[in-house]
Amino acid sequence: MTRTDVAERLQRAIQKLTDRDLELLRRDVNERSITHRLGTYMQEEFPEWDVDCEYNRKDFNAKKLDFYPNQSATDDTDARTVFPDIIVHKRGPAGPNLLVVEAKKIKDRRQNGQDTDRRKLRAFKGDSDLKYEHAVFLQFRTGKDARVESPEFID
Repeated sequence: MTRTDVAERLQRAIQKLTDRDLELLRRDVNERSITHRLGTYMQEEFPEWDVDCEYNRKDFNAKKLDFYPNQSATDDTDARTVFPDIIVHKRGPAGPNLLVVEAKKIKDRRQNGQDTDRRKLRAFKGDSDLKYEHAVFLQFRTGKDARVESPEFID
């Protein structure tokens, strides 16, 4: 599926979230509550795919990624289990991975954790085992200026 197709479907899901559940962002609820609602709208837009939040499996094994955002030890070679915020994929051993989404809530212009999320998304795309076709970073502005910022596709 092309980036344009994915972007259009994702934008429709974001519009549904904005139209139906903006109050979640206004109330600054937990990020998981917001991504869950977005995931339900994404399932409507990607009906031929499985859409899951914080899905940590590749077949029956824990999904692992050689990515260590908070560790600087150079001799650590064990991968860690990862929990992407939202994924669009086919469950099962040979299922393709279409889209991985990492989301952040922001109340102001602080950049806390955003660079780490972008690096993690690049790792999801580049991992030889997971091979996500598309990766998106999303920001949810909460409070009185509640909105979803434009999706940022990560190459």
